[in-house]
This record gives sequence, C-alpha cells and structure tokens, in this order.
Amino acid sequence: MNTILQHDNRITDDVASTTHDADAFLQFFEDNVRSVRAATASQPAPTFSSPADTQLQTFQPCSKDKVRHLITASPTKSCALDPIPMFLLKEMIDVLLPYVTAMINASLHEGRLPSSQKRTVVTPLLKKPRLDADQLTNYRPVSNLSFVSKLTEQAVSSQLVGYLSEHGMMPRLQSAYRRHHSTETALVKVPSHIFAAVDQQQVTLLGLLDLSVAFDCLDHDVLLQRLRTKFGINGTALGWMASFLSDRTQQVFYKRCLSKVLHLLFGVPQGSVFGPILFLLYVSDLFDIIAECGCTSHAYADDIQLYISVPAASYPYAIEHFVCCVQRVRDWMGSNRLKLNEDKTQVIWLGTWQQLDTNLPQTLTLRNGTELQFLANVNSCSRSLYVVVRPSDVCLSSVCNVRAPYSAD
Repeated sequence: MNTILQHDNRITDDVASTTHDADAFLQFFEDNVRSVRAATASQPAPTFSSPADTQLQTFQPCSKDKVRHLITASPTKSCALDPIPMFLLKEMIDVLLPYVTAMINASLHEGRLPSSQKRTVVTPLLKKPRLDADQLTNYRPVSNLSFVSKLTEQAVSSQLVGYLSEHGMMPRLQSAYRRHHSTETALVKVPSHIFAAVDQQQVTLLGLLDLSVAFDCLDHDVLLQRLRTKFGINGTALGWMASFLSDRTQQVFYKRCLSKVLHLLFGVPQGSVFGPILFLLYVSDLFDIIAECGCTSHAYADDIQLYISVPAASYPYAIEHFVCCVQRVRDWMGSNRLKLNEDKTQVIWLGTWQQLDTNLPQTLTLRNGTELQFLANVNSCSRSLYVVVRPSDVCLSSVCNVRAPYSAD
C-alpha cells in the first residue's frame, strides 16, 4: 500500500550523512530558540500602535470553485502527514472536492485550526553547499505540513492579504511572500538607489543585518496584540490566527527516523503558507524606525538591507546615522523577543573609484563595542544572495545569484 500511495517518496533526506540523529537536530533547533529568549528576557516590553480605523472580524466561506483552484494550483508534492499523496487528491478532485471544501469552511467559520493540522515534520538542510555537514550550526530547519493545513492557510491568506492591501497596510519595503513582489523587486530597488546616489556624486554605506532564527522566535502574545491593534484583526479572524499559533508540535525527520515530539511555544512554521505573512506583519514597525533614523531599507523575509547615501566628505554623518539606526533596530528586536547579530552584520562602501579613494574609514564601531570591517564584497544569507563588487571598468556592478525562499513542499 505504501508503494501504491508513494508514501516512501514523500520525505527524503537531502542532507549529507553525519553522526547526528533526529533527536540531536531537534535539540539543537530548540536550544537556538531558548538562547534567543534568554538573551532578550530582560528587555522592556514592546510598544504597540494605536487601534486601526478598520477591522477584519470574520473570514468568508470558500466556494468549491475557489478550493478547486487552490488544489490545482498547488505543487504536486506531499508530506508524510497527508492521508493520501497530493497527486491522488488532484486525480480524485471531483469526488473529494465537497469534503475538502467543507473542512476548510468549517475551520473558517469556527475560527480554529484542528489539532491534526498543527503537526510539523522538519527536515534539516545545509544552509549552503560545501559547508561542514558535521556542524549543526550549518543547518536550517525546513518544515513540512499537511496539504489540508496549507489549503486552509491559503484560503485565510488570500482574504487577509486582500484586506491589508485594500487598506494600505502591507509593508511597502518588504518583497517576500507577496504578489508582484519577489527577489527581483529587491534586486531592482536597492541597486537602483545606489546607482542614483552615484549619479549625484554620493557614496553609499550599505549594511546587511543578520537575525538569529527569527521565524522560530516570534512571540505569540506580541504578534496577536500587534494584529489586534495595528492591523485591526479581531473576532473569529483573530481567533483562527490564535488557534493557528497555539498547540503546535514538531518532529525532525533524519536518516529515515523521526525524533521525539516537541511542543512549540514560539515562532511560526517557515514552510507554511500563513506563517511567513505573520512574520512580515510582526516586523513591519522596523521600516518606520529605520526611516526615522534617516536611513533607507529594503527587506526580503528576514534579510534586511540598510543603507544611507551622502557626499564622500560627509561620511561621518553616514556612519553616525547608520550606527544609531542599528542600535534602534537592536533595541526594537530585543523588546519584541528577537535578536540582531551585530557581529555578523556586513558593511561596504559603494560608489565610483574616485569617491571610494577619498580616505573613507575602513572600520566602524557599533554602540555595543562591536567593530565592523568594511568589506570588498558582501553576501546576504542563502535565501537571497547579493554579491556586490568593485570592478575596474565600471563604477559599480551588482552580480546576483538568487533563489526563492525555501518551502516545505
């Protein structure tokens, strides 16, 4: 039966064989979250916006045609938690459609996600090729969830994003997990700003900020309060989101074995449809803070590019505002139970050769004492890779090797 349903192919180990087992990975991922929680425990409580003028109270039921579209548009991939593989659901869609539609609409009407749809199977994958497979720090968790959960999340996400877009609440400077926004928009926007600064005889101080396991550390109480105040989500709609976050469990699959079950108290599953959208709303205040510091930013998920352009002679102004901005971001992160890794922040000067040869400083010191060395090229994390170089024949070149955020499909 497993062969007929292709159960054996629904989860595979796409990692190098090491001496670690599934429980070791589970413990490592849990320890990462605990360390961030411990590091931010003494920070002051976060602040919240004034209540929104508009509200989203309920979700509308989905038609059979809508659910059919969600199913047919989904990748033909499955999870070990699925009762049947996705290809079979698509083949039998005419028979199963009324039942799947009823399940989704019951969840939307009652404002809760069943416990059976809140289980996650995680596969550890190397962050980048050629990294040492024996080092646990070189792995990231990739979540796999049931197709019923994902279909329900898609139904909720489409209504939530529609509501946010209608009222202009979606973060404008965030390119991930949004229609008509992608790695391409990030790749176009940031270099275009830098080239515009070059045309105005300015240099740009660009910094790439590094966050520690950001998706896994979101505080549920903070998130729900922000959804309620800043975004006006209440009633059954907020109840569904609270249900989505609570009572989740996780197991790691490695070497054809499952770890013990871990009950999750924080975070959102990255491989889900709805979790990344919640992350974007959680960190939406950051863009206002950065703007207040006189800097410009653009983000792709948790990759944040922070930059400021000035005449070369005014580099002290750029450094002062950049350092102040990083401190403000760090403080906000701590209050919201996230952690900024200042020592992993990468910085670079960008401009023409003439501008860059005007004795610009090659180091800067953050307010916590961390000294950052200006680099000749910088790389963001593996989900959205930027490589910026200074070739001899042009003033600035941007070479990009980009792939989309990983998913749990």
